[in-house]
Amino acid sequence: MRMRQVLFVQGGGRGAHDSWDNKLVASLKGALGPDYTIHYPRMPDEADPDPTVWKKSIARELRKLSDGVFLVGHSVGAAILLDYLAGGTVERRPAAVFLIATPFIGDGGWPSDDLRPTRQMAVELHDGAPFYFYQGRDDETVPFSHIEKFATAFPHAIIRRLEGRDHQLNDDLSELGHDIRLLE
Repeated sequence: MRMRQVLFVQGGGRGAHDSWDNKLVASLKGALGPDYTIHYPRMPDEADPDPTVWKKSIARELRKLSDGVFLVGHSVGAAILLDYLAGGTVERRPAAVFLIATPFIGDGGWPSDDLRPTRQMAVELHDGAPFYFYQGRDDETVPFSHIEKFATAFPHAIIRRLEGRDHQLNDDLSELGHDIRLLE
């Protein structure tokens, strides 16, 4: 088996990279094993994410990787990753996209002046890599109702509704790791 690449885009908030999402990355590494390399860059100004700046960072990181990369995003990082993909300037073709505790933008979700409405993004992303969405029922940051909005906007996506899991999915990405390995 050849070495597979994963790009993990962190969520926002003070300390997110080193105190929160690093535990998600560690869980994913454990679930995937040694045949996968996880790239986990620190996003600029994580306490106050600027989608334009983060999308430039995502593009820069993707240029370092090859086609067939697995893209993973958490929380606002997942929403920014989704918007980046909908922009149509992706230089690398992902094998699949995995979005964790993602806020739904617009239409009863979160408002944003900087990100396209999720329904618009879904139309722009109707072809290509498969999408997977993961949401914990006990998420106190992104309401559980957002996952149903994603299920409607992305009718061909795999939707994982996880009981008893919080915004960080209790630091357990075993389901995501399993889903990546099934794609091999």
